[in-house]
Amino acid sequence: MSDTPDLRIDLVSNPCYLCAVREFMVGVTRALGFPETPGSQVALAVDEALTNIMKHGYERRLDGPISVRVYPLAQTDTQVGIRIVIEDEARQVDPAAIKGRDLADIRPGGLGVHIIRETMDEAVYERREARGMRLTLVKRVAPGVRNNCCCEG
Repeated sequence: MSDTPDLRIDLVSNPCYLCAVREFMVGVTRALGFPETPGSQVALAVDEALTNIMKHGYERRLDGPISVRVYPLAQTDTQVGIRIVIEDEARQVDPAAIKGRDLADIRPGGLGVHIIRETMDEAVYERREARGMRLTLVKRVAPGVRNNCCCEG
């Protein structure tokens, strides 16, 4: 597996960019051959992760750096996949402490971690060496109809 991402977005922790990243992720999953629903789930998981970084890690600061790197996984006739690595320089937390609130506690918000873990095949939270956190997300699915990229002949 290559250490060089096929795509990378660097952004600041301003929520105004969330919509653009969601659209980007939908486009990437579509180009990789993901069916619509799993592609939307990937975009939702990334959106939830970024929202949590902005709200909790950077405590709503608008200038914290965030990196989103995209690595397509090897494709077969029966499977397409994607690995997404999100890194920040925000407040570090113990990865074991990253839990969604109790689902019996019915109220708006607070379900991001549940959504991420339910929609993705893998969600691994890690402290980065110097500062910040890293979240690695993986999703594999049976391919849908491949949407050829504009650069393909």
